[in-house]
Amino acid sequence: MVQQQTMLNITDNTGAKVAQVIRVLRGSTGRGRYTRRVATVGDLVVCAVKKALPNSDYLVGADRKERSARRKVRCVIVRTKYPVRRPDGSYVRFDTNAAVIVGEDGNPKGTRIFGAVARELREKGYMKIVSLASEVV
Repeated sequence: MVQQQTMLNITDNTGAKVAQVIRVLRGSTGRGRYTRRVATVGDLVVCAVKKALPNSDYLVGADRKERSARRKVRCVIVRTKYPVRRPDGSYVRFDTNAAVIVGEDGNPKGTRIFGAVARELREKGYMKIVSLASEVV
């Protein structure tokens, strides 16, 4: 369960390290109650990069507007602390909330993905992320 203002670890080699969720694009809402949109594994979110490597694209820029535009990215959630239920009745959960930066077409911007990713990404259509990951749980 990732919602607005959740801090995510970025697990690819784009240079970004930590990002904060600004908006959940593809997620679910609760019924009959306050409908806050939450994301789980495989959902798309918009994030603001908060920490990055000094030589990455997320920190350089001539003026303030350009710099802020570069710091806003689209991400796919690959790991969550909140347990995800699988069709066979089992649950999978991870130690951290983590995401991968993707482009407009849904392909990852980085060329490597560190750590494990959930198998649910395969059903959501993120095969490139699954193939780049070192381990699929």
